[in-house]
Amino acid sequence: MSWVHTVLGAAQHLGVSRSEVLAAAGLDAADLQAERWPIDHITRLWRAAVLCTQDAGFGLKAGALVGPASFNLVGDLLESAPSLRASIALVQQYQRLISDGGRFQMIAGETTTWLVYHPRQGALAFSPHQIEAVLAAVVALARWVTAGPVRPLAVQFSQMRIGPLQGYREMFQCPVDFEQAFSGVLLDNAMLDAALPQADAQRARVQQQYASARLAALSSPATPEALERHLREWIAGQLGAGVPSRTQAAHAVQLSERTLARRLQARGLDYSTLVDAARRESALAAVAEGTRALAEIGQGLGFAEPSTFWRAFQRWTGQTPAQWRRQARRSYTAPP
Repeated sequence: MSWVHTVLGAAQHLGVSRSEVLAAAGLDAADLQAERWPIDHITRLWRAAVLCTQDAGFGLKAGALVGPASFNLVGDLLESAPSLRASIALVQQYQRLISDGGRFQMIAGETTTWLVYHPRQGALAFSPHQIEAVLAAVVALARWVTAGPVRPLAVQFSQMRIGPLQGYREMFQCPVDFEQAFSGVLLDNAMLDAALPQADAQRARVQQQYASARLAALSSPATPEALERHLREWIAGQLGAGVPSRTQAAHAVQLSERTLARRLQARGLDYSTLVDAARRESALAAVAEGTRALAEIGQGLGFAEPSTFWRAFQRWTGQTPAQWRRQARRSYTAPP
């Protein structure tokens, strides 16, 4: 619900009342008493807020308002993390306590890291303002956690530009491209790994125990389908820090390794297949993005040798990474 209140607060800041936005979305004020909203309710709210405010930069403005309260109990964890990278990893780990609307993926290079956002919409297509708000919130989060003037190296969106360029420049203070292979923020590794002055390991352990209990209660897969979906998302979120082990995966879904293997087998799957699928998705996005060396991408996905990555990529696509990159460049329109 914190995202709901962020959207309503942004609209109110622009002179539109909460009741007006809720009415335009076909929602009742009593709905604000719920603990969580279905993702389509939130999408309706976003559409209504944009319609009522008539502001093409609404998503950026809403994202810029993000603060500790926007992350629920995860906000307390972020304040005690040892680095910005560790803060982002906590957001990945406890994403469901913040929102059901997507997941983050870190693609680490030698000197920089892409933080990629993968939306997870419901029956209704997301408003593009939702995507813009998320990337703006990432930058707002970084500035809040570090208490410094964080400036990304680059920002890009998979969608078309919907607001004036000046709004993007003011929010991100870096080059911004549109109609790209994915939506994400490029950050400097030195900034990501710098020690944060408010780091508190003891406080973090206590808060993480509480957050883990809340997540387990919320995320325990009730069906084999839910288990598979949860595992796929978890693996994809972990790849930036290396290939997660089967033991780590079992711990993440609160199962023993033997039980996890048995439940995956019932779906005609095994853990290695899920890891391979997640590597494929990450590799295709990173190669299409086009700025990182191909060998660096393979190494970041846990391939010990470039030749091993090349063979896996050809198995996935029937093409070499270089061929795939050339094809992707022809498929995306250059930004204005």
